[in-house]
Amino acid sequence: MVKKYVHAAPNFSDGRRPEVIEAVVGKIRNVKGVRLIGTYPDADFNRTVIECIGEPEALKEALLNMAGMSYELIDMEQQSGKHPRIGAQDTIPIFPLVNITLDECRELAEDIGEEIFKRYKVPVYFSGVNARNERRKELAFIRAGQYEGLKQVAHLPERAPDIGPATLHPTAGATIVSAAESNLTAINVLLSTNDLAVGKKIAKMMRGPSGGFSTIRAVAFKPDGYDNVAISMNMFDIVNTPIYRAFQVIQNEAARYGLTVIGTQVCGTLKQKALLVCAEYFLRLLDFDEKQILENNVLALIGEGEV
Repeated sequence: MVKKYVHAAPNFSDGRRPEVIEAVVGKIRNVKGVRLIGTYPDADFNRTVIECIGEPEALKEALLNMAGMSYELIDMEQQSGKHPRIGAQDTIPIFPLVNITLDECRELAEDIGEEIFKRYKVPVYFSGVNARNERRKELAFIRAGQYEGLKQVAHLPERAPDIGPATLHPTAGATIVSAAESNLTAINVLLSTNDLAVGKKIAKMMRGPSGGFSTIRAVAFKPDGYDNVAISMNMFDIVNTPIYRAFQVIQNEAARYGLTVIGTQVCGTLKQKALLVCAEYFLRLLDFDEKQILENNVLALIGEGEV
């Protein structure tokens, strides 16, 4: 029997309390049919990102249990941080990985949303391909005003949840559930400076809304453990706007200020294609086939159910 696999990158609204983070992540760890890839807490954002993959039903149950723990341990009336949010379990985005279609993931996201309200009475907003209208495809529209502002306007038809009453849960807020073709790719490009003002100029130039790449959102900050400024990018289309192209623009802009790039961080996971496109460009590969990557042949066997 051919197995199906889904990728998920849920975000919950605590990045400061180790005991809370461990309790929530614990609902994903060591679950049969689910693999926890990584946990990425951020104290300034007061937010933690989890990346995991799994068989649809096993992953669905793990995500629901994770959400329940977030609702139990995180009080949105007390929570604060730099990252926009509307709920304790803020988002549950899922993506097709192996032998599963986007439409199947859309149905899985619908099931997760319905079950969240059934089990926990936390209202749900749908985004991505599950969005009920064009505006709700964008997280920024759903999150406008954040938890504090949304609870004042959730009774309005244009701001009301898709599942549940036209109000937020008094402590858990609401959760955004979505399916999409692929997750964003997060890249930090570190510069040879600690001057945040210069970094902000370069980040502004990279952002789509301020004249940069339409599929990139960027900020400047200092990553944990570094005094260097980094241009942090959320890249939403690494095929049409590849990493190497964004890297080269940052490198060129940095040179204007007498700066160099000292390194690049990949935050979380990314698809093999993202790095392969870079290799093809810099190595000027000719007639290259992805079957020439040995591990891909093993993955193909697994996908066919032969291993």
